[in-house]
Amino acid sequence: MRADFKVMLDACVMANFGVADLLFRLAEKPRLYLPLWTEEILQETARTQLEELKWPDHLVKSFRSEVQRVFPESLVKGYEHLIEQCANDIKDRHVLAGAIHAQAEIILTFNLKDFDSASLKPWSIVAQHPQEYLLTLFSMEPIQFVHQLEEIAKKRDCSLEDHLIAMGRFLPALSTQVLEELG
Repeated sequence: MRADFKVMLDACVMANFGVADLLFRLAEKPRLYLPLWTEEILQETARTQLEELKWPDHLVKSFRSEVQRVFPESLVKGYEHLIEQCANDIKDRHVLAGAIHAQAEIILTFNLKDFDSASLKPWSIVAQHPQEYLLTLFSMEPIQFVHQLEEIAKKRDCSLEDHLIAMGRFLPALSTQVLEELG
């Protein structure tokens, strides 16, 4: 599958480097989906990386620079007028507004409670945990998916199995599924 299926990434997903790294690799050409974000999401990601994750400033800037360089088409602009029409959690209305404006069908977030189905239904958008979406991508394109996992493991100088075990902290069902299918 080679797709431009639009998916809005929440800051909590982008700030989790282990998850974001895999998602970004699957979005590189030949991509399985088109990741989206807003300036506000990028700022929130940077704040989380700096304040909560204690990343050095140069890594935060490098991360942002790279995602903007590799995915220049991912930045959503002009959505602000939709924020007041959104009924989800107030601190994440900008995420939903960006998804509406970009015509994304999915918002990937670890904070599903901030995107209740009643507030998303009028816009035909669903919120999904990254694990759920990654399991879908794995089922659709297992060879490409495993290739990207192997590349990440190689870059981290570990085995694919060790990388999958480490990934199990954030994505236990995905880690288990891939390990089982690889035997």
